Amino acid sequence: MLSLGSGGAKSTKPSFVSYVTPEEIKSEKDPPKQEKHPDLLPGEVEFCSANPILKYTQDDLSQRGVFGTLFCTNFRVTFISDEKPQEKTDKTFKNKLYGENDIPLMCVDHIYGVYDEKRKLITGGLVKNKYPSKMIIHCKDLRVFQFSLTFSKEEDAKKVICLTSGIKCLCIWCWSHYSGCALFKASFPPNILTLMINAVAHNHLYSVKTEDLSESLPNIQDIQQSYNKFKQFFLIENSTDFWLSDVKWFSSLESSGWLDIIRQCLQKAVEVVECLEKDNTNVLITEEEGTDLCCVISSLAQIMLDPYYRTLMGFQSLVQKEWVAGCHAFLDRCNHLHQKDKEYHSPVFLLFLECVWQLVHQHSPAFQFSETYLTVLSDSVHVPVFSTFLFNSSHHRESVMKAESPLAQSGPLSCPTVWDWSVQFDSKAQNFFFNPLYLEKVKHDRAVRKPHKPKHQRNLSLPSTAFKTPPKKGFFKDETDSLKKMLRVKRLSRWRGSPDAPAATTREFFESWQHRPLDYHGLLLPCLDGPAVHIWMQRYLRWIPEVYILGGGSVAVMTKLMELLSQVQDLKRVLEQRDSSQAAKLDHRPYFQHRLLSFDSSGRLSSSFPFAYTCYRSFKPIIPTGLMQSLMVTDSLASQEDEASSVVSFV
Repeated sequence: MLSLGSGGAKSTKPSFVSYVTPEEIKSEKDPPKQEKHPDLLPGEVEFCSANPILKYTQDDLSQRGVFGTLFCTNFRVTFISDEKPQEKTDKTFKNKLYGENDIPLMCVDHIYGVYDEKRKLITGGLVKNKYPSKMIIHCKDLRVFQFSLTFSKEEDAKKVICLTSGIKCLCIWCWSHYSGCALFKASFPPNILTLMINAVAHNHLYSVKTEDLSESLPNIQDIQQSYNKFKQFFLIENSTDFWLSDVKWFSSLESSGWLDIIRQCLQKAVEVVECLEKDNTNVLITEEEGTDLCCVISSLAQIMLDPYYRTLMGFQSLVQKEWVAGCHAFLDRCNHLHQKDKEYHSPVFLLFLECVWQLVHQHSPAFQFSETYLTVLSDSVHVPVFSTFLFNSSHHRESVMKAESPLAQSGPLSCPTVWDWSVQFDSKAQNFFFNPLYLEKVKHDRAVRKPHKPKHQRNLSLPSTAFKTPPKKGFFKDETDSLKKMLRVKRLSRWRGSPDAPAATTREFFESWQHRPLDYHGLLLPCLDGPAVHIWMQRYLRWIPEVYILGGGSVAVMTKLMELLSQVQDLKRVLEQRDSSQAAKLDHRPYFQHRLLSFDSSGRLSSSFPFAYTCYRSFKPIIPTGLMQSLMVTDSLASQEDEASSVVSFV
């Protein structure tokens, strides 16, 4: 280094000289920064980060602040300053989970972006082409954070904004398989979902298969349009309309697309079941809202996998869990208020019941409830007496029910749930809700020691293996190790790719299941071939007299079976009463009294029973004259052709 004289001229004699390399000078001016990362909690995953981020101080109007890095994890948004930490002082009151610069995701209330000095609310994790220069976060605990994004990379800032604003929807657990994998549903936008899955896979936590139902299934508008076409064939105003539509009835029904949508939903549910049952892989199903087709597929998958949900109480708890508590918008989808805006109308819940009916029709002994129960449940959706199907969410229900109605004299509203069937039917009528063909699981004697069989987990919020973790290992450590061994190289797989590939593998999965011994209390899969998907005859034909079968149809079989079951139960009770040791173990199942069906002796019940009665009149179908003549002409020509062919064959 050269010194300068007082006059500013260079001195001929150098003073003390120190040789410093350019690298050393650069290191002195700009020392290398060590990457900082938050101290993650057990099971916490870092999704993305942005640097440098300027965190404004609220107590300074000059908009000064501190530079640092903004991180987003599956638990929080956290800011770590670039400045050297000051001497730590022991705080008397300190939260072990998050600090003053941490925002738990569920604590995020609103996120605003500043565009050219204008503040706009950011919702759903969606950031338009122009990203904001500033992000303001309002927290539910009344804290306010302001971050400048102008110094960081645009792509990094977009990721942080998308995840912070969109991750508040932190996927919902639906059901756990006994192998440790689980079924989840969420409403993440695709860009957020990709970021999260890549982060999870990178941290080797577990393998996840994802399916965006909005890409593989019809949307709610398509469902509505298809059902509108389908139901027109059952809204019969007179006999002439019925017989005219009868000529091309089946082809017209098929062209509506409703049966095909049912088939697609069952197909997708089988794919989910295959991943859980065969591949032992976690499954995450998503859509825009997460409360429509996600409810359909998750509910169907649980019915196929878990026999508990095939019982009456189990099925009702499933609907309550996945649909009512899952915030399906019954008010909008069912159009209870008769709004003109058709964008939100769609019979999604009826679509689910249609799929369940297909399972009941194909595997009747596996279900405790009958098709009459499903028909009554579909009717009850449109009865404005029950609070179950009247609102868009649990919050909506509570806010309306607790608020004092101006028309009410006695304070808050009080509406029964639809599951209180005594409001609509007496005990005798409720007997028709039970399937007499149901094959109840045999209860073994407690003295007989049975081999241990893992059970499905319904009441845990996480896979069961997560709760067996020793304290020294992380929250998901045991699950991670077991899944690593089980999945080995397979870390992450998607259902993207050839559209025929899932159908082919699902077909193999179904065929392998068919070769197993029949177990109505085990895995249950539907046949999805064209002829296997039927029309729900009881629901759609019960009000059309032209199709009534007097003294016949499914009602004849059902009533006879119920009579036989009643007699068997009577004999069983007599035998149990004779045995004093078994007197306290009387069967508490619904008692089907044959007195209930004594009026069937007249033989005038129709196939629409128990919804429509025709015992008061003798019905004879009347075919319109014009149509009759055309049919007779056609029949005459056919008979002439038959006679001609028979003469030729005789000669």
